[in-house]
Amino acid sequence: MPEGETLLGFAPVWNKDIRILVLGSMPSALSLERGQYFANPRNAFWPIAFDSFAQPMETEYGARLRFLLERGIGLWDAAASCQRRGSLDSAMRQVRLNDFAPLFAACPALKTVLCNGSKAFALFARAVRGRDLGARALCLPSTSPALASLSYGQKLAAWAPYLREER
Repeated sequence: MPEGETLLGFAPVWNKDIRILVLGSMPSALSLERGQYFANPRNAFWPIAFDSFAQPMETEYGARLRFLLERGIGLWDAAASCQRRGSLDSAMRQVRLNDFAPLFAACPALKTVLCNGSKAFALFARAVRGRDLGARALCLPSTSPALASLSYGQKLAAWAPYLREER
């Protein structure tokens, strides 16, 4: 069976003041099509981000990104590229990982990586193996609709304390 087409991920969303990096594995097919992180309306990431701060969710993508950056939160993915059919992490092949060292060097306040699911966590661990970037990495439940065993409330309870961490 063919592996699928080679997909390229997005550039990181960051500024020098981020203290948290939310790390996915690779954008979904819909996210790649729309050029937006977490574009699938069934993905719980954006509602969780806004509910964590008890704020109404912005509808405009740029406003969503500003909301995160104003709270010291950046976005990126562990994979720079991969071959994949569909959107499932289990379908990822020929993965090329992002180089995290330059981002960490540019962001001295970055101390926590919140991995959105086990695949993101495993890929990040592989990417930084043997290097101390000065940050802890936590594996949180995936916000993807593919993780149906947890309710929205359970996912929110897992994510909110870390998104709200003080500087």
